[in-house]
Amino acid sequence: MTEPDLVGLFVAPLESLGLDYMITGDVASVIYGDPRFTRDIDLVLELQEADAGGLLDAYSPDGFYRPPLEAVMEEIRRPRHGHFNIIHRDTALRADVYLLGDDPLHAWAFERRVRIPLEADVAIWLAPPEYVVVRKLQYYKESESDRHLRDVSAILEISGKRIEMIEVEEWAGHLGLEDALRAARSFNR
Repeated sequence: MTEPDLVGLFVAPLESLGLDYMITGDVASVIYGDPRFTRDIDLVLELQEADAGGLLDAYSPDGFYRPPLEAVMEEIRRPRHGHFNIIHRDTALRADVYLLGDDPLHAWAFERRVRIPLEADVAIWLAPPEYVVVRKLQYYKESESDRHLRDVSAILEISGKRIEMIEVEEWAGHLGLEDALRAARSFNR
């Protein structure tokens, strides 16, 4: 790795440890929608207490900020919304790590994650596009940032044929995101 990249910095260690994960957020939006620059990678990770030390050891403290083991253990014990960051010191590139927990949307997406090749010898686990759309709709509802609508609009336009819209609509209804979905469908990029 000559130039630091998000996958090389943050996903390669997960692959070498054999941990189950999926990439979501802006990186997934770029893959399913419009290319753009992002300085962070969002990961949903299935992490057990027994694996926490090994995970932290995979990111050297000289090269990365990583939370103390006790903080990671506390996040693992949370049934939902467990979260921590790992930051590359030289570049400030960041991984936002969200723990699988018992979140039904995470679980639904984890069962449907997609393995995609990046290069001849590199493949990654990617969240399904329906999950990425629903999460982006949630982010829009929370922040009202048009950036999320733009991302959803691009994903629907570029990857629309591979998206099961009935799933998106069901999750949107379940999570109260119907207005956000309508806004994304009519968003002018």
